[in-house]
Amino acid sequence: MMQLIIEYAYTGIMSVTEDVVQDLLLAADQLIVDDIILACWDFLERQLCAENCIGIWEFTHICPCPKLQHTAYQYIIDNFEKVALGDEILHVSLEELTGIIIRDELVVGDEAVVFNAIHQWVAHSPEERRTYFAFLFSKVRLALMRPEFINLTVKTNEFVRKNCECLQMVEDALHIRYLMRQEIPPVCAVRNPVARPRLPTAILLAIGGWSARSACNRIEAYDFYTDIWINVEHNLEPRAYHGTAVINGCVYCLGGFDRVEYFNSVCKFDLSTRTWHNVAPMYFRRCYVSVAQLDGYIYAMGGFNGHFRFNTAERYRPETNQWTLIAPMMEQRSDASSTAFDNKIYICGGFNGVECLETCECYDPETDQWTVITQMNSLRSGFGLTAYAGKIYAVGGFDGSSRLRSAEAYSPETDSWSLIAPMFSPRSNFGMEVFEDRLFVAGGFNGNSITSKVEYYNADTHQWYEASDMGICRSALSCSVVQRHPNMSQYTVPRDTLPFI
Repeated sequence: MMQLIIEYAYTGIMSVTEDVVQDLLLAADQLIVDDIILACWDFLERQLCAENCIGIWEFTHICPCPKLQHTAYQYIIDNFEKVALGDEILHVSLEELTGIIIRDELVVGDEAVVFNAIHQWVAHSPEERRTYFAFLFSKVRLALMRPEFINLTVKTNEFVRKNCECLQMVEDALHIRYLMRQEIPPVCAVRNPVARPRLPTAILLAIGGWSARSACNRIEAYDFYTDIWINVEHNLEPRAYHGTAVINGCVYCLGGFDRVEYFNSVCKFDLSTRTWHNVAPMYFRRCYVSVAQLDGYIYAMGGFNGHFRFNTAERYRPETNQWTLIAPMMEQRSDASSTAFDNKIYICGGFNGVECLETCECYDPETDQWTVITQMNSLRSGFGLTAYAGKIYAVGGFDGSSRLRSAEAYSPETDSWSLIAPMFSPRSNFGMEVFEDRLFVAGGFNGNSITSKVEYYNADTHQWYEASDMGICRSALSCSVVQRHPNMSQYTVPRDTLPFI
């Protein structure tokens, strides 16, 4: 190591490799060679993976680097499902394992991952660790597990079935689940340790819309694990019939209408400060605009400026804050819907000023050309279109005479549409997004009134399910999903405020 440091002193060249990085870092730290220290930290950060993140995190306790220590620990929390399958987890201390599994931020799709992790940790050295199992087992959120997993796997586990304390914890957790269902209305989440929901990795935002006979600026965030909507304070001006997109953790709001003005303005929402800032405006004023994003660009297509319905389309690049016109669509479309799939933009339906449409087309950015694809089974205006589960789903809308419950899915491979299960409620001009691997629809107009109803479709079960209503009734809103934002806790329900059973 000394030879490497001296060579660097003379040449200014340093090659950091996996074989030498730790010893080199310890030597450079002892001699306070800052350039080498930084190079080693950067190398270790780039090497972070599920197989080595615990080792790197523990190494930062020997050779302190607060930034890397935080990054490595966050990697463990964010990727625990993969980390729990590796060998490093078997060698952490009791205190380290406890500190990881008790965190609300721990990312696990199924609490069974946590149970399996503590079982493997104890089983790795059973004579020494068996006495710790009940303590660790008490940190598992048993009531969040599927009942069949509890009965078939947990109860029959060798460390559980021989421990009366653990068996009692299982019965208590099942009783909590029962009591949650008996509440009127049933409780989705409580703060009891065995049932306390972990924090989600994403939030669903419902933005703006038409409510109480005027445009509104209401933003609500949906916490999937508690099935609760919370109000978000912010400074956006009221608007409806707009579009939204999320790029680099920021929400962009495009166009729309406030009863007086048709907007070409575009605003960007900073989730850290909860403030909106204007960015470059679009070429055209676009109400009933269709918005999609692909490869770092935001696409705005069609719409209505108060006089004309457009076939024009343009795209925005955040890095340069510039809009560029692209090839116009084959048809004029307002109140259409669009989505990105397999490196292309798809737009369907809408209203051309005379009639509702069932036609569809797709845009290839490489050729700057639109191509007609098979039309939908129904005329649809004011509907939802999104890529989900390997297909493109068209949901609800208005066919010129009534609001629709129906939904259909398009397969680009066969260029064909097929019907899927209809929604519970007919609706048009609602918000729709894929969230937690489900297709959510929120609000809209049901033919008689504006609604706050929310439901979602699960492609695995081919069924729709009800979710909690939004705080207000509204149509002409737009929904967006923000993933893994560092301020996620500000957009979710504080776990300590949940009811206690």
